[in-house]
This record gives sequence, structure tokens and C-alpha cells, in this order.
Amino acid sequence: MGQIIEFPSNGTSATGYLASPGEKLAPGVVVIQEWWGLVDHIKDICDRFAANGFYALAPDLYHGTVAREPDSAAKAMMAMELPQAAKDMSGAVTELLKRSGGTSVGVVGFCMGGALALVLAADRPDAVSACSPFYGVVSWPNPGPDFKNLSAAIQGHYAEHDDAASPEASRALEAQLQSMGKDVEFFIYPGTHHAFFNDTRPEVYDSQSAAQAWDRLVPFLKEHIH
Repeated sequence: MGQIIEFPSNGTSATGYLASPGEKLAPGVVVIQEWWGLVDHIKDICDRFAANGFYALAPDLYHGTVAREPDSAAKAMMAMELPQAAKDMSGAVTELLKRSGGTSVGVVGFCMGGALALVLAADRPDAVSACSPFYGVVSWPNPGPDFKNLSAAIQGHYAEHDDAASPEASRALEAQLQSMGKDVEFFIYPGTHHAFFNDTRPEVYDSQSAAQAWDRLVPFLKEHIH
């Protein structure tokens, strides 16, 4: 259903996987990868969005690198330069605005991408009106994202058993955003583990919670993307 495209990225170019709906005018969603890279699971999520009436673009933040095991994923994540990733994600927003014909887009991210989704929403308050992090919290030291200007509605999805994005950390983030007057609601799924939405990882995938998260996510995006 989708294809690899090239799009402008602040004076350079980036690539990503684009899945398109049947309609020409449709809402756009940036999909941000886990630490594995632009793998088939992320492409499949883009295809699922397209089947639900969205343009979905996943920028390749590793520029061709795909990790198959945790050590190489960790190295790829560490090697990723955040300023360049921010440019690539912002370029994806602009590309989707052009294709969708809308005035705003949504962003959904998983694991590492969940944190980056929040970064993108903070960086592009002019264009990101809906943000949905899956088991992602901003764990790096200051300076973290400046949430002051963030204007997106936020719907977060988190696992009960997760060392990387614990319920305590996600509730603290939710409380921080609420204290700033942001429109935010986080869900914690009982009995689940990190990456419970990833159906290519049977050791952690939870079909019931994944389906519930998807059923919450799609209407949320359709409500808030203009």
C-alpha cells in the first residue's frame, strides 16, 4: 500500500515510508519509529492508518540503518543526532500538510518514538494538533522539550510493567503537562509490558490492549486533526 518517498528536510532531504488513503483530502499522521528503525512493523502501522482514512508518513530517522537485536538498536539510537532527527520529523509534518490539504497533522510514536513525538509536538505547535506517545517518556537530561508552547491534544498509551517508561514516570509526565494547562489523557494498560502494541514481538504483544489502544487512538486523531 505504501512507498518510500523523499521529502525536504530544512535544506537537505530525508526519506520515509508513506501510506496513502483512497481520498485525496484526508488527515495526516507522522509515525515515529521504535529504536529498531524503519522496520516492517512501523510500515504496517502506516498502512493501517491509510486503511482508516489517513495519510501516514514514517520518516527514516536512522537513514537506512535497521537493528535486529537490542545492542545494535541501542547503538543506532545513541548515534542518532537529535537536531537532525528534529529536522527530519519537522520535514515530515510539512510534507503531510502539503499532501493532506489540512492545516494540522497528528503524530504517533512508539518507544523512542513516543518521546520524539512529544519533542515534535513541542517543536511544531503551529502544525501538530494531536500527539499520541506509546510507552515513551523524555528520559534524557536537560534541556528537554519546551512544552510551554505545545498546543496539541495528547493521548498517551503506557504499559503497567515497563522499566523504560514506568507508570510512575508516565503519571509524572501527565501531571506536568496537566499543570501547564495542556489537554492530556494517559492510559495505563493492566498486565502489559513495554512494546505491547508490537505484534511482531509475541513475547510482549497484547492483542486485547493493542486493539483497545487503537480503538481509542483513531477517533482521537480524527477529532483533533484539522
